[in-house]
Amino acid sequence: MVNLLFVCLGNICRSPTAEGIFKKLLKDKDLSEKIFVDSAGTSSWHNGDPPDVRAQKTAKKYKIDLSTIRSRSLVTEDFNRFNYIIAMDTNNFQGILEKCPPTRTGRLFMLLSFAPQLNTIDIPDPYYHDSFDEVFKMIEIASEGLLEKIGKDLNF
Repeated sequence: MVNLLFVCLGNICRSPTAEGIFKKLLKDKDLSEKIFVDSAGTSSWHNGDPPDVRAQKTAKKYKIDLSTIRSRSLVTEDFNRFNYIIAMDTNNFQGILEKCPPTRTGRLFMLLSFAPQLNTIDIPDPYYHDSFDEVFKMIEIASEGLLEKIGKDLNF
């Protein structure tokens, strides 16, 4: 099984949205048994909290339920457990990189690197900009590209 971790700052908006979108994508393609998906934050501000109600409301419009996800912090063991650690923006990528053992940096990626057609690398934090629909669409597009990359890596 492949393990995939999405990471943003507080693990209440972008990364749980990515977790929900990717799980649905895997279910739709009958790949749920091949890839485990989780999410975390570079901060511990919201540990134990559910996703932001605005993120949940947006996801629900697309038949994705985020209500069972709880925020947690990125921990050292994540670098051993997860094959792909996916950052939502460059600030979070830097935060992940600072904690990452040198032998594990090949596991780190920016989510939007899998969506070059969007012409940006950072997913804006909707917590401050109330851009939940825009963020959802960006993550959805990039998730398709990420799954394609994983499929090529694993030959499925």
